[in-house]
Amino acid sequence: MKRLTIPALALTAALALSGCGAGPDESPGATAGASPTTPSGTEPATGSAAEISAEHNDADVMFAQMMIPHHEQAVQMSETLLAKDLVPQDVRDLAERVAETQAPEMERMRAMLAAWDAPETPDASATEHGGHGSGMVDEAGMERLRETEEGPEAAELYLQQMTEHHEGAVDMAQDQLDRGVNPEAVELAREIVRAQETEIEEMRTMLEELRTS
Repeated sequence: MKRLTIPALALTAALALSGCGAGPDESPGATAGASPTTPSGTEPATGSAAEISAEHNDADVMFAQMMIPHHEQAVQMSETLLAKDLVPQDVRDLAERVAETQAPEMERMRAMLAAWDAPETPDASATEHGGHGSGMVDEAGMERLRETEEGPEAAELYLQQMTEHHEGAVDMAQDQLDRGVNPEAVELAREIVRAQETEIEEMRTMLEELRTS
């Protein structure tokens, strides 16, 4: 349109036609940044199946199936301790952290299994070698924790049991890092190793302090 000399009427018509043509050109640009499936301002729920890669293998499924009950027991142990009086504050803080961290991790693993159309519970042959993973506290041990009333004594028992429990979880997570392929499951396993190895060191320090106080 540079340097055109046309009658005013023709110029007006040309501009009108140009204005009509701008609509379709603008339409794609106006919608390019909008999601066709997600309403404006709405984010998908964390851990939803839509965020989980379909790529997975048997190791990924077994990791989630075995770690869910492992986490459930850790939460149960922590809640048992937190219901007692006179528990040292540092041990109470740790138990609260364990419960608050592992509960949402269980939901992430349940979402993974749902995304892969896999059951939450493994078949019996898959658990014959070690139940739901190493480090699990047997029923007698759980009963001891429930029946121990004194705060410091219960705290010491909790730390002993949870240290072994965490060590088992780290082993299971490391196996996932070695054999799993799903990126979300591998990342969760990496988080578990990092967090629980740190907590293991904390619990060993707390145990030493309790035994020498």
